[in-house]
Amino acid sequence: MAEQKTKGTRRANGESAIYLGKDGRWHARVPMGYKDNGEPYRRQVTRPTRDELVDEVRRLEKQRDAGSAAQPGKPWTVEKWLWHWVENIAKPTVSENTYDGYEVAVRVHLVPGIGKHRLDRLQPEHLESLYRRMQAKGARKAGTAHQAHRTARTALGEAVRRGYAAKNAASLAKPPRMEEDETEVEPYSVEEVQRLLLEANKRRNSARWMLALALGLRQGETLGLRWSDVDLGNEYLKLRRNRLRPRYEHGCPEASPRGRKAGYCPGKVQVRRETKNTKSRAGRRAVPLPGPLVSMLRAHAETQERERKAVGNLWAESEYVFTKPLGGPLSPNTYYHDWKRLLEDAGVRDGRLHDARHTAATVLMLLGVPDRVIDQIMGWEPGTSASMRARYLHVPDAMLKDVARKIAEAIWGPPETLPVDKNQDNEV
Repeated sequence: MAEQKTKGTRRANGESAIYLGKDGRWHARVPMGYKDNGEPYRRQVTRPTRDELVDEVRRLEKQRDAGSAAQPGKPWTVEKWLWHWVENIAKPTVSENTYDGYEVAVRVHLVPGIGKHRLDRLQPEHLESLYRRMQAKGARKAGTAHQAHRTARTALGEAVRRGYAAKNAASLAKPPRMEEDETEVEPYSVEEVQRLLLEANKRRNSARWMLALALGLRQGETLGLRWSDVDLGNEYLKLRRNRLRPRYEHGCPEASPRGRKAGYCPGKVQVRRETKNTKSRAGRRAVPLPGPLVSMLRAHAETQERERKAVGNLWAESEYVFTKPLGGPLSPNTYYHDWKRLLEDAGVRDGRLHDARHTAATVLMLLGVPDRVIDQIMGWEPGTSASMRARYLHVPDAMLKDVARKIAEAIWGPPETLPVDKNQDNEV
């Protein structure tokens, strides 16, 4: 910071100029950086006394050096920043599914709820009020508010990093409490899995359900599986990619009516790639195949070959393990409904397909499989494997009873056996 300018001296680049004006007040020009067009940007500051001015100049210089000073131009609104962030910052760097979640949270919840606020004036209370309003609508579970909260926290964190806001209001805000019924998962029992297996064997692509129930494969991993990833001779498969949910745009002429969604358009155009690499290095893994699953996949390959020959040129080559009746990959959009029908027909309680992943992890634990092997089969990163095991491994009641019995024997000794009266049978 430069003192009052004297004749014959020059300020170094980046120094602030302080001088006493003809109006009797103290003035300063504080270099704050550069505008978008490359021109220097300076803040003009005035105070009644020199000491007050020096304090303000030092505050601005500290903000400038820390990168948290407001930039020239019209201040960001929350709406403007959220749309800029989701389309120009998040979209090029995250997966399609992650972007979809961000976009929905921004468009449906955050922009209508807090979009009019200035970005640098947004408070935690504004977000907490939004979360309450979302839940007051009745149909909004806490999980929906949590998704909006996570999106806001990520977007506002980037705004703070770039100096457009001094604090991340979402990091300070308290999201709604997750109810137990929204987080508790009850894995399927062995008996339920067997009933599902019997019913699945009546359907095409029955092995896809067993890959989820027995090995914990994610939906996208199962649908993205290709025959080149499967080694039936050595009884293992390699997971390398995920099948993405398709997205379409209208391909009909401009003059045609477009009342329905693009997915119903006869000339729809696929605008999203079919697959992407698994989301982490741990996700790209080799998984052992149990003998019955090897037999199921062999039978599935033979059935698929018969279907290919039966339809001839109508078959759409794709190399996917699980296909439509005329070839081509299965759509994740219909996978959900297929799973729900399977549960109903098998007489098994309703649940998510992802609950099958909890089932597989729990079975591996019950079989005494080492944690490191469980982590590889499930595709968990080393740094998060402990927390993922805590989330996915469920202790059945029978195991708890067995532990209680062992504790009782260790502390109180084995239970005493009541003596048998040999004359009991002779009594009338």
